Amino acid sequence: MEKYEKHIFVCVNERTEDNPKGSCFNKNSLNVFQKFRKEITTRDLKKTVCASKSGCLASCSDGPTVVVYPEGVWYKNVSENDVAEILEEHILGDRPVERLRHFPT
Repeated sequence: MEKYEKHIFVCVNERTEDNPKGSCFNKNSLNVFQKFRKEITTRDLKKTVCASKSGCLASCSDGPTVVVYPEGVWYKNVSENDVAEILEEHILGDRPVERLRHFPT
């Protein structure tokens, strides 16, 4: 198995629409995940960066939730439109995107 420099986890946990906790899946997190995968491929980053689906990250009300390791930086309310910025700023530039940062308690 390859050792990646960065590993992106995107919560795709699904709950029923009426669940008070909400769900990242119901907020289009699968599309966010697919956008990360597409951009990683397009930018030829597959040897150093991996995006994986994640189960619940216990931050449902702030989803879609994304976590980047090894730094352990959490992002909230991530949309497909944010993917390029996260890749450019954080993944390639080592500068977390502050406007999306999340500090779960």
